[in-house]
Amino acid sequence: MKTTDVPQDDANMLQGKFREPVYSLDADGNYTTVKSVGWDAKNEVMKEAWDSVNEKIEKARKDVLSGKLSPIGYYIEKNIMDVSLVASYMGIWRWTVKRHLKPSRFKKLNNEILKKYASVFNISVEQLKDISKL
Repeated sequence: MKTTDVPQDDANMLQGKFREPVYSLDADGNYTTVKSVGWDAKNEVMKEAWDSVNEKIEKARKDVLSGKLSPIGYYIEKNIMDVSLVASYMGIWRWTVKRHLKPSRFKKLNNEILKKYASVFNISVEQLKDISKL
């Protein structure tokens, strides 16, 4: 594909900020890279993937606000993580993280554990505990 033929269909995907390098041929026939925002088919798939992520985040937010899930569950979804990954970062068992997803268990966590979770999610302990701002 020639440099001038690299797709630049900007379906408002991340407001055109997401660009990836694509190999193409320059005017002299040499391979080079050109930044591209993609093309319609690829942008549509990306949009669907992000819509799915956002739906999971919103469901987790509602579950936290209704008392079905601890804030840890919300931040797991918001950071596109899973229980195994969080457990690995925390240095604890997966079943322990699963227990901490229960609001009753979350309320009993000491400040040291809350600091570790906050660090994993790159937020403050106050943000982790304050569900009114989710």
